[in-house]
Amino acid sequence: MKPPDLSRAHRVPPGQTLTEKWPVLTYGRTPRFDPKTWTFRCFGLVEQEASFTWEEFRRLPRVTVTSDIHCVTRWSRLDNTWEGVSIRELLTRVRPLPAARFVLQHAEPDYTTNIALEDLVQDDVVLALRHNGRDLEPDHGGPMRLVAPKLYFWKSAKWLRALEFLDVNPPGFWEQNGYHMHADPWTEERYSDQETRAMQQMRAEAARTLRDR
Repeated sequence: MKPPDLSRAHRVPPGQTLTEKWPVLTYGRTPRFDPKTWTFRCFGLVEQEASFTWEEFRRLPRVTVTSDIHCVTRWSRLDNTWEGVSIRELLTRVRPLPAARFVLQHAEPDYTTNIALEDLVQDDVVLALRHNGRDLEPDHGGPMRLVAPKLYFWKSAKWLRALEFLDVNPPGFWEQNGYHMHADPWTEERYSDQETRAMQQMRAEAARTLRDR
């Protein structure tokens, strides 16, 4: 019997199971990407609002980071390599105001999720365009998604189109459907109260994907 890899095991939060697979979890259809109409913007409590076309965003300086994925549906995938724009690069351009403490992520088609600014401004947070050397697949958030690896992965919005800087902390789609407002994997901040139908559906889809692939 092969002994467990303790160097990897300590990176897995409580209640999680390691997998080499990457389940596709989406509540709704995968949106269609049109580079001619795609835009990304930052607005709200910032000194300088900004908007980028697809070509402008692709020309921003890039970084490569490696991090782990922890999904609230209880699987973890280690050592993912992401290439994209560092969140710090973006924030130097828009400069959040002192009153800004939270950020609402706006993604296609009408998805939102909240994140504290202090959780967003981390060295390993990236606006990812590529995963493990390949362009990010549409089902996994391509052409661009946020990656905030210290939180459960629903806080890393797929198909990201805007960041809204706020002095309040409004719940997004999953938060309104019973998920935790913060989402720390290490303290198992999964749910705020009772499970909803949407939560149960997402967990069932994750189990089916892990079993069938």
